[in-house]
Amino acid sequence: MSLVSLNKIKKSYADRLLFDIEQLHIEETDRIGLVGANGSGKSTLFNLIKGLEEPDEGMIERHATVELLPQLKDSHATKSGGETTAESIIQALITSPKLLLADEPTTHLDIQHIDWVEKSFLRFNGAFIVVSHDREFLNRVCTTIWELDNQTIKVYSGNYTAYKREKENAFQHQQTEYEKYTSKRSQLIEAKEKKARQATNATKRKAKVGDSEYNLKGSAPYFQKKSKKLHQVQKSLDTRIEKLEKVDKPRESEAIKIELPDMEKLKSRFVVRATNSLGEVPGKLLWNPATLSIKGGEKVALIGPNGSGKTTLINKLLKGDDAIQVSPSLKIGYFSQDLSTLEVSESILKNVKKDAVQSETLIRVILAQLHFRGDDVYKPVSVLSGGERVKVSLAKLIAGNYNTLILDEPTNFLDIQAAEALEGLLGSYEGSILFVSHDRSFVNQIASKVWVIEERKIHEFEGNLAGWEASKMYTAPVDTTEEDLMRIDNKIAEVLGSLSMEFSKAKDEEFNNLLQRKREIQDKLS
Repeated sequence: MSLVSLNKIKKSYADRLLFDIEQLHIEETDRIGLVGANGSGKSTLFNLIKGLEEPDEGMIERHATVELLPQLKDSHATKSGGETTAESIIQALITSPKLLLADEPTTHLDIQHIDWVEKSFLRFNGAFIVVSHDREFLNRVCTTIWELDNQTIKVYSGNYTAYKREKENAFQHQQTEYEKYTSKRSQLIEAKEKKARQATNATKRKAKVGDSEYNLKGSAPYFQKKSKKLHQVQKSLDTRIEKLEKVDKPRESEAIKIELPDMEKLKSRFVVRATNSLGEVPGKLLWNPATLSIKGGEKVALIGPNGSGKTTLINKLLKGDDAIQVSPSLKIGYFSQDLSTLEVSESILKNVKKDAVQSETLIRVILAQLHFRGDDVYKPVSVLSGGERVKVSLAKLIAGNYNTLILDEPTNFLDIQAAEALEGLLGSYEGSILFVSHDRSFVNQIASKVWVIEERKIHEFEGNLAGWEASKMYTAPVDTTEEDLMRIDNKIAEVLGSLSMEFSKAKDEEFNNLLQRKREIQDKLS
C-alpha cells in the first residue's frame, strides 16, 4: 500500500492554476527530489500532502504519518540561521515519520553541515520528498526526481544528474524533429511555389508553336486544362502543409560576449595581492597571516564554515587594507544579500539599464537568460519575489561598468533553473570573480581557484572544490584502520555510481587514485 496517493488533484489561487495532477503515489522507500521554478507550487504541494490545505478537486489518501520541515524556520535572536535549520532537521527526524517533506533543508548551512544533513537523510528509514536548490545534495540522496512544470508533474528515475541527462536527450530529440519538420515544410512550400509558377506559365501561349502541335493540343483549351491540374496539385500541397504536425523550436540560450572596461590590460595579470594578511575581529583570531592572489579573468571561490571570516576578508578587499594591493584599473561590482541597489518602484529593465555600459539589446539577452522574457522586463521590482529580485541585482552587475565581481552567496533564494542560468552567464564572463557559496555544484562549475578557510588558515588551491577535496584525501597520511578501508570502499562505490551514469575523465582518475589508496592500506594491514 502506498504511503500517500494523489488522485485527480487540482489546485488554483485566484484565476491561476498551480497544478493538475492525474495520479501520483509515494511508496515506503521513495527518495524523491521535487524541482520546479520559484512560484510553481512546490510548497503548496507539500501543504496538500501534509493536509494543511485542501485541493480544489480530487482526493489525497494518507496511510502513514507525514512530517513537514518547512522552508521558513522560526527565528531565534540567540541562534544563527544555520543553527535554527539544524535544530529543525533534528526535531523532524526524531519523530521518525514514515514520510518526511523537507523544503530547502540546507538553507543557511555551510558545506560541513550540509554533509551532515546528507548523511542524516541517507540514514533515514522512511520515505522523503525534498525541495532543494543544491543539486549535489539531490544527486547524493535522491533516487527519483519529480519535475513540477506547466501545472503538472513528470517523474524521472534516478538522481538529478540522470534527470538532466534525460532532459538534454529530450531537447536533442526535439531539435532533430524540429529540423525534420522545417526541412519537410520547406520542401512542400518550394514544390507548391513551383507548381504555382507552372500554372501561371501554362495559361500563356507559347511564342513558337508549330501547326502540327497547335492542331494536336488545341491551343488555349489545352493550356487552361493543364493550368487547372497544376492548381489542383498546388491545393493538395497546401493541404499537406496544413496537416504537417508542427514541432516547436526548442528554446536555446543566446551566446553573449560582454565587453568589459580595461580587460585587455588586466587579463592574466595579478589584480589582487594579499601579503601576510591577518584576519582578526575584536577578541577573536579568524585566520593567521595568509598570502593570496587573483589574476585578471580568474574565478575564485571563497569557502569556509559559518563564522570563519569570509565576510571579513571581503570587507578588507572592498574597504582597503594595508596588506592587500588592488590594481587601480579594477572596477568592482559587489552583490550582497540586502539588494540595496534596486529601486523597487522602477521596472526590471530600468533598474538594469541604470549605470549599465552594455546595449539594451545585450541587457535584454542577459535578462532573457535569467528568465525575464518579453513584457516581463517592464514589471516593477516591487511585485517580484525575493529570488527574482536577486536575479535583477545580478543582471545589473553583469551589465554594469565593472570588470571584477564580488558575490556573496549569489545562489541563495534562486531556484535550480536560475542558478544554472547564472552559471552560464558567469562562465562566459571574462572579468575576475570572487564569490562565496555553499552550493557545491555552482562552485565546481564556476571556480578556477578556491580559497579555503579552515582551522584559522587560508589555503589557496588551483582548481575547484572537487579538486580541493580530492587533494586532501590523497595527501593525508594513510590511516591503516579497518574504518579507513571502509571509507575508501564507500567512496569507490560512489565514484563507480557516477561513472555508470556518465563517463568523466576526472572521475575515472579519481577512481584509479582510490584503488591505489586502497591497495596501500591493504598492504599496510597485511
